[in-house]
Amino acid sequence: MTHHDATTSHGERRLQAHLGSRERADAFYGRQVHAHLTAAMREFIQRQSMVFLSTADARGQCDATFRAGPPGFIATLDDRTLAYPEYRGNGVFASAGNITENPHIGLLFMDFTHDHIGLHVNGSAGLVSDHELRGAHPYLPTDTAPGRRPLMWTLINVHEAYVHCSKHIPHLEPAPRTASSPKRPKDADYFVEEHTAAATMPGLGESGPLEQLHPGMVDL
Repeated sequence: MTHHDATTSHGERRLQAHLGSRERADAFYGRQVHAHLTAAMREFIQRQSMVFLSTADARGQCDATFRAGPPGFIATLDDRTLAYPEYRGNGVFASAGNITENPHIGLLFMDFTHDHIGLHVNGSAGLVSDHELRGAHPYLPTDTAPGRRPLMWTLINVHEAYVHCSKHIPHLEPAPRTASSPKRPKDADYFVEEHTAAATMPGLGESGPLEQLHPGMVDL
């Protein structure tokens, strides 16, 4: 069985057959889809300062989000393993919470400023404490969020990685961040209905060991 036969959905194959694109899809799978990160992919990831990621809970309810940091904040541990840090943030832990129920994860790296190319990485993920991961990989970056230390890391086993073509990727010019307008609402109020009372977030207690949250954690 080839790699793409193991990871491609039945829905993809049915649509390819219905729309007559099976031969074209097979050419893409054969040339572009890898079961590991090539050297060029690893170098590309190390240069990126942002990533879009998707997860879903046990019911299949999806969540898409965005992460950013200095180049290298997504650590490439080897050609089949990535890791990114988790911070307290707003205390919701939507992506990490989904991973405790459903390990499937998708990442999309996009270069908007230089080569105008994208990289899809799909795999399975688990949650690992900062202390545990640094014990196995002491060279992990320490400055992904100055003054803050990760609560934990999301550790990803790569199942497939493939290119996102450049055709419709827009060109963006890096620009300095300007001061917000005095009329701009605070982030917490930006999308809130004008007359909606702000919800009070309950206090966040200290969580127990990660093993209690996610018995199926990835072994290091």
